[in-house]
Amino acid sequence: MKHTSAFASELTWPDYHEAMKDGRTPILIPLGSMEQHGHHMPLHVDVLLPTEFARRVAVDMGALVAPPFTYGYKSQQKCGGGNHMPGTTSLDGATLVAALKDVIKEFARHGARKICMVNGHFENSWFIIEAIDLALRELRWDGITDMKIVVLSYWDFVDPEAITKLYPDGFPGWDLEHGGVLETSLMLALYPDLVQLDRALDVAPASFPPYDVYPVRPELTPISGTLSSPKEASVEKGHILLEVCTRGILSALQTEFA
Repeated sequence: MKHTSAFASELTWPDYHEAMKDGRTPILIPLGSMEQHGHHMPLHVDVLLPTEFARRVAVDMGALVAPPFTYGYKSQQKCGGGNHMPGTTSLDGATLVAALKDVIKEFARHGARKICMVNGHFENSWFIIEAIDLALRELRWDGITDMKIVVLSYWDFVDPEAITKLYPDGFPGWDLEHGGVLETSLMLALYPDLVQLDRALDVAPASFPPYDVYPVRPELTPISGTLSSPKEASVEKGHILLEVCTRGILSALQTEFA
């Protein structure tokens, strides 16, 4: 069904109730973080991007987008620069799991039976799964056994053909793409006023040993905070990413929530 807004929080409660009561309307929950993204982008990149992907997909399939999780699990040095970086503001894993579990159960109480977690922060991944596992277990105790929850990260829908167009000189790998071409290109396409590409530092891809040590060694994180260079980012690449990721997410949810 069509809604007056794709965002659940913008509906009146009667309209929300009408949309949710029979379990047919999917709920998309964006999950991000407050995390540094180099000298050229703001701290809420990981919130803005999954929220916009969720909105685009919700409009196409008559779903609703929940308010995003704006704090995420602690940034890890090899994929986010590290939790020691200024501006990065994170949750303990137990806190994130408890909050997400409660939200899942609340949407189930409203009638939701189809939920999609749209993740924009790599470090959230295992805590999302733990929250889902605990929520489904408790819902089964209450007799709710027909929930389906899909978990996805938008970058997993970037296919080899798109990667060739985006990285003609070689793909550094998703683990080193923090603040790099992917996120910067998407932000240039969606929120150009929030990107200062002239301030981006052209760094070599980060190099880490094949093991972890705690506390982390801050000197291993490039001075930029990014793990690869964003200098080859462009609006055109952003539109390639928007198209391929939106199409992929929509196809996946149409399949799972048919």
